[in-house]
Amino acid sequence: MRKVSPKSVSRGFTLIEIMIVIAIIAILAAAAVPNFLRLKLNANEYTIRADLRTFSTSNESYRAVHVPPSYASDIPELINDHYLDNSWLTPGNKHGYSFSYSRDASGLVYSLEADPLIANVTGVNFYCVDSTGVIVVGNAAGMGTMTGCVGGAPPGG
Repeated sequence: MRKVSPKSVSRGFTLIEIMIVIAIIAILAAAAVPNFLRLKLNANEYTIRADLRTFSTSNESYRAVHVPPSYASDIPELINDHYLDNSWLTPGNKHGYSFSYSRDASGLVYSLEADPLIANVTGVNFYCVDSTGVIVVGNAAGMGTMTGCVGGAPPGG
């Protein structure tokens, strides 16, 4: 009978040990991924509010330099006059939201509605800002009209 020396015995993990480690990693990942996705959704929601503030400020600046004062007729006009960048043209470029801009015939009132491209994936809420500068949030599209935002309430945070 041959005696095995301690140097010749290889140590390693058994298949069972490796499977247990993989199972633990899978459980941790299953718990972490939904939290990560919710963080991304929340980031989109907060960032779109900042974008709406930017839009409101840009449109007010546009109005201030025109005689007689009037808001831009559409988003491309604000882009062409360098009040906004090109990312406002492509749906989803602004954190998974698309925009609908409305202005009354006199040019004294506008609204901009922001709707998630994919509900509950790129965003949960629908937002609107108008010539008052107040951002409102709702749970359905259709808040932005030529007479301003209808429905919704200011966001709570």
